[in-house]
Amino acid sequence: MKKISLLLFASILIGIAAFKAAEFPETEIGNGIIKAKLYLPDAEKAYYRGTRFDWSGVVPSLEYKGHTYFGQWNQAPYDPMLHDAIMGPVEEFTPLGFDEAKVGDKFVKIGVGVLGKTDDKKYSFATVYPLKNNGKWTVKPGKDQVEYTHELTDDLGYGYVYKKTLKLVKGKPELVLEHSLKNTGTKAIETSTYNHNFFMIDKEPSNENIRIVFPFDVKGEGKGFGDIINAKDKTLSYTREVVKGDQVFSSGLQGFGTTSKDYDIRIENTKTKAGVRITSDRPLEKIVYWACPTTSCPEPYVRLSAQPGQEIRWKINYEFYTF
Repeated sequence: MKKISLLLFASILIGIAAFKAAEFPETEIGNGIIKAKLYLPDAEKAYYRGTRFDWSGVVPSLEYKGHTYFGQWNQAPYDPMLHDAIMGPVEEFTPLGFDEAKVGDKFVKIGVGVLGKTDDKKYSFATVYPLKNNGKWTVKPGKDQVEYTHELTDDLGYGYVYKKTLKLVKGKPELVLEHSLKNTGTKAIETSTYNHNFFMIDKEPSNENIRIVFPFDVKGEGKGFGDIINAKDKTLSYTREVVKGDQVFSSGLQGFGTTSKDYDIRIENTKTKAGVRITSDRPLEKIVYWACPTTSCPEPYVRLSAQPGQEIRWKINYEFYTF
């Protein structure tokens, strides 16, 4: 009888977990070549509600020619406020007004909202800052695209209308991230943004089967470089599998120039012969590299500036392929 009760209790817990998972606001897009699932922003129900990443563009799955490109790379217990509770080609903006803010004052992160400064330490993406003003999110899902709009006004002097569209290109294995940012405040917006690119091509661990290719001779220094991973000619390649406890990180790969032609990065799984090419219409500011056992992430940064009343635009293109 006790065994039956325990099984019943376990079944109830599984049912509750499945019900909760189904509650995340989501949508699917496809163009006959690629199909993808997206989690949508919501202050109360979204899969991700942390204060590090832009809330738009969370992609838990994308499939092309039987190959999968994203997934749950983080192995920690799920928490919607955790900065690692995120998947896909997700982006982060550096904060506005943080350095001049005093403890208890406010600052802004684009795609998140107005946050409270809790101590006198330097900004840390791992810190969950209190959300003071979430702004207004509007989402327009379609058959092959999703358009997000985040509007923010606050007495800080920062204000914006941020639009981001994830769009599958008709007849092509391509995903485009189109952005626009209009400064509606009284203060200039000076920020950097990067895409973390949490790729998990066919769920291959970070090992000798994963390579990162650039259009320039890449140089890299940092944790794990020269040991776990090597930068040689135009390629980053692993010498062995990244295991729990390893540190693979470079705060800035070198070798790129001042034009957008060097924002051209390929991530390939040589075992399953699937890859993705990442390009942009903006020049690189820097490239951070980070890897853990489940994902390998080149993080290309671009610099953004918008004076009050000015609107700027940029895009990132993902071309999926086999070889």
